[in-house]
Amino acid sequence: MEEIRILSPTAILGYGFPESSFQAALAKNPHVIAVDAGSTDPGPYYLGSGISFTDRAAVKRDLALMIPAALERKIPVIVGTAGGCGADSHLQWCIEIVREISKEQGLTFKMATISSEIKHDDVLKNMAAGKVKPLHPAPELTRELVDQSTSIVAQMGVEPFIKALDMGAEVILAGRAYDPAVFASLAVKEGFDPGLAIHMGKILECAAIAATPGSGSDCMFGTLRKDHFILEPLSPERKCTTLSVAAHTLYEKTNPLILPGPGGVLDLNQTTFTQATENSVMVKGSRFVPIPADQKYTIKLEGARRVGFRTVSFAATADPIMIRQMDKIVEGVRARVKSNFNHLDEKSFFLDFKIYGQKGVMSMFKGLPPASEHQPAELAIIIEAVAPTQSEANTICGFARSTMLHYGYEGRISTAGNLAFPFSPSDFKAGEVYEFSVYHLMDVDDPCQYFPIQMKNCAKGECHEI
Repeated sequence: MEEIRILSPTAILGYGFPESSFQAALAKNPHVIAVDAGSTDPGPYYLGSGISFTDRAAVKRDLALMIPAALERKIPVIVGTAGGCGADSHLQWCIEIVREISKEQGLTFKMATISSEIKHDDVLKNMAAGKVKPLHPAPELTRELVDQSTSIVAQMGVEPFIKALDMGAEVILAGRAYDPAVFASLAVKEGFDPGLAIHMGKILECAAIAATPGSGSDCMFGTLRKDHFILEPLSPERKCTTLSVAAHTLYEKTNPLILPGPGGVLDLNQTTFTQATENSVMVKGSRFVPIPADQKYTIKLEGARRVGFRTVSFAATADPIMIRQMDKIVEGVRARVKSNFNHLDEKSFFLDFKIYGQKGVMSMFKGLPPASEHQPAELAIIIEAVAPTQSEANTICGFARSTMLHYGYEGRISTAGNLAFPFSPSDFKAGEVYEFSVYHLMDVDDPCQYFPIQMKNCAKGECHEI
């Protein structure tokens, strides 16, 4: 093959895409339709709870266009990090959607499902053998953290996808995957340069976000040749520029030139970006550097554990006297809560005040410069309580809210209440709270070792193992 053409319909499955862009991409005869379906960006709740952060109806809409279009052209559809996080519960959720589409549209195809959920015992066994190490800033992994994790997944590289393609899969639904692998696998299978394939996949995973104006809900097209690849959006409203593509290359990276991944690193020291046409960019020089022969192939583990229950209250103030003293008031409310519930271990609950308009965003990032000393005209206040039970979280949040509402700060004129509440009830029971408990690398002997593949024949909604 002289080139591989890859269609990335949307930044995340369920984010949608214009049908006009999709049809324009199909007219270019892609060899594969690939899409990333998940991320850790929405936080640990979705992995811990087993719930998708994408909407079911939206995911079904996207797949209902992608799958029949691919089958008609006899090209594969590849989905990575199914269901948002890639645990078995998320994968099954996505499988059921595909079965519905198969039944409703009368479609028949071979489907490969690739699990990425790692058994706790396997993680513990590898820990005991010294094969698990933390990724900064995670601590050393302990048995307690493993046991408390509801699900642990591993990021697969291109190898399980290649194996599924070799088995004749027409639709591939995979658990947690290294984002570029979804797009690079067919190209690597066909012998194209892995450095260029992975770099192109790194950009295609976010679809038209790498165009200008950027959008996570529009298509992007990649054409990979022997010594370069070309990226172009499919909407006439967008174009790729050297700046937009180079900027997106830096996306989610700690090092602008080296991107670690399964089996090696992507080296961008010699990468060049050239404007190929008015709306497309050509990229050259990206190299994949495999791990040294004396090192093990590693996969990244991700896990989440439940740490309590959350209640939040939303409020606002426009009183300049209160705004000037907000830091002092927050400390005073904290002290009242501590005093009123001194029978509780202070470490058993978490109480936080995010003051938007003052430093609600900046306070979450360490090392950034302080917010401006300019006094805002109004502030939004989020009171958050996390405790071992929902009832305790309700109590802590409610007491903090009522204390701030009637807090007697110096110079206060009105005694009717300090805060405005946009909602009634003012407090929201947000339910379970999770935190990432596993963020580690694990050595493996085989890149496919922990990613079992099931082949199924799906005929009008009935799927049976082959």
